[in-house]
Amino acid sequence: MKICVLPGDGIGPEIMAEAVRVLQSLDLKFEMEEAHLGGCAVDATGEPYPEATQRLAQAADAVLLGAVGGPQWDTLPREQRPERGLLGIRKQLGLFANLRPAILYPELANASTLKPEVVAGLDILIVRELTGDIYFGQPRGIEMRDVDGQKQRYGFNTMHYTESEIRRILRVAFEAARKRNKKLCSVDKMNVLETTQLWRDVAIETAPEYPDVELSHMLVDNAAMQLVRNPKQFDVMVTGNMFGDILSDEASMLTGSIGMLPSASLDANNKGLYEPSHGSAPDIAGKGIANPLATILSAAMMLRYTFAQEEAAQRIERAVKKVLAQGYRTGDIFEAGTQKVGTKAMGDAVLAAL
Repeated sequence: MKICVLPGDGIGPEIMAEAVRVLQSLDLKFEMEEAHLGGCAVDATGEPYPEATQRLAQAADAVLLGAVGGPQWDTLPREQRPERGLLGIRKQLGLFANLRPAILYPELANASTLKPEVVAGLDILIVRELTGDIYFGQPRGIEMRDVDGQKQRYGFNTMHYTESEIRRILRVAFEAARKRNKKLCSVDKMNVLETTQLWRDVAIETAPEYPDVELSHMLVDNAAMQLVRNPKQFDVMVTGNMFGDILSDEASMLTGSIGMLPSASLDANNKGLYEPSHGSAPDIAGKGIANPLATILSAAMMLRYTFAQEEAAQRIERAVKKVLAQGYRTGDIFEAGTQKVGTKAMGDAVLAAL
């Protein structure tokens, strides 16, 4: 089981260290090798996704990523920014299916900004298409154009999807719904965007292949509202790259902290890149206070989806639940009556629970 470990930027190395310790504590044989991605790669090589990292990622069975980005790289040309490394690895490895579970642990019900009765028992899965849409569409750019008789800057991006791209992510979502509560909500903006009219058409055409799954449709603006109004109406949601980026971050905050949420990005053969849903949090980097649980839970998803080690994945997830039940909290989920701990102490607690 070969794992390419990419700690990345900001809090990435701190949270990654704890996830690696958890994996090493299991009775499994891993080959782990570290490489640069993101801002640290720019500093070391001038490129956000250098060739050495590309070779390692392609040769590995799975990739475990911390986080990328930070304000010190925001002034670089766009193609050199850390986020381009993340987009690059997703595209090169064909990681088209992003799975983001949003689960509210009972112990964290009060950490959500919503009333406990609205979010208690929340367990939804957002399936986001990851290699198409406006993020990858061409042409794109900022250039000078004549508009209304005067020269001014003109920014443009192109949103597009092929039928096959839509159908393959829908099938991932239908299969996921089939293993859960057999409800799938497809999110689009078909009343305005032809691209997402095609999305809805393909969803309707694909549904007969899954007669046991109930398919519904929702416009993205309504979906954003419904996630806050009544999130437990959803089981599995599927949508495009841009809408999925926004909705999955919104859903993450229903659980009290984005620091709790893992994610998986998979190719057609379940090779995956696993990362926490949060960013590099440069404001707390190096302070030893970041929450490592999302990264640890991402490692559990890696064991489940890429390595088919379901028992080991459940062991990690049970250990996280136990730690929360014991009252351990990093600053992002701390509340009165619980024990505030740092990054390493939280990792220690998970190892003890294992």
